[in-house]
Amino acid sequence: MNNGWTYKHYVSHQENGMSLLKVLSTRYQHSSIQTWRNRIESGQIRINNSLTSKDIDLYHKDIVCWSRPPWIEQSIPCKWETIFDDNDILVINKPSGLPVIPGGGFVNHTLTTLLKLNTKNSCNKLVPKPVHRLGRFTSGVLICARERNTRAKLCKLFNANENKKLHLKRIYRALAKRNSNFQPGETIEIIKPIEKHFHPLLGYIWNTSSEKNETTPIKGLTYKSLKALSKVKFLERREESDLLEVTISTGRPHQIRIHLAAIESPLIGDPLYHERGAISYHATPGEGGFLLHSNKISNIHINKKEYSFEALPPLPLRINSKKNTNLNQE
Repeated sequence: MNNGWTYKHYVSHQENGMSLLKVLSTRYQHSSIQTWRNRIESGQIRINNSLTSKDIDLYHKDIVCWSRPPWIEQSIPCKWETIFDDNDILVINKPSGLPVIPGGGFVNHTLTTLLKLNTKNSCNKLVPKPVHRLGRFTSGVLICARERNTRAKLCKLFNANENKKLHLKRIYRALAKRNSNFQPGETIEIIKPIEKHFHPLLGYIWNTSSEKNETTPIKGLTYKSLKALSKVKFLERREESDLLEVTISTGRPHQIRIHLAAIESPLIGDPLYHERGAISYHATPGEGGFLLHSNKISNIHINKKEYSFEALPPLPLRINSKKNTNLNQE
């Protein structure tokens, strides 16, 4: 059992004057109206840091908190390959299934918690902390740093504009649905902004702003569209899938999954993002079933040195040279 978790919701302008029960049951449909009513009546909800047991009206900018009782978390992989470690920068090959930070039902079963435990059992006093994120089921290169200054410099590099000379180069491998419009050896650019859209289980979700998108942006939110750029290279055609290499210059939430789905090449087994911007209202970003791997991060300039880190892809994401030769002859 963990120690529970407190979720926060900031009341939007459009929710001004709505009842507490209506806001919670509308925004977060993963629980029934009766379940939310029981939580309110049992004193699990706070409004502006004050407990309430009544279904009162809410106002713009109110802060609603739900204190979820402790629960048993799912098991996770707890070991990884260390790619590089100089007692400051730590680079690992993160296994699929391991969450990086708390979220999506995980509080203690995360990489950040494991790093703290490992440090406690070693002679090193500084805990390595991730400087960027990978989704729970995305494997591959993940960079951490122990020194605060190093983390700040690395975070600045990850957040640098893609037009700057020293921006990082992040290369992924992905197994996508077979797309006859995508030809072997071809490379295309995807420039589609990403923004928040309504999702009944979570309140909102990130998705493309394409006109074909079947979801709708959340009215009343002030979040602007985020520019996003992905370059996709066709590596290998298989019987029922395409092996792709994806280079991203921007690190938007679920960017690769969203962009590939937008060009009708969704990840094989992705339960959430489907073709042409469609999403499932019954799935969440933390669910797995797909293959996505952070293969290489290069052009890392820090402390007067240049670094490049690479993690060998899992077998299904490696190029089969024999198949690739046959494909080029077709």
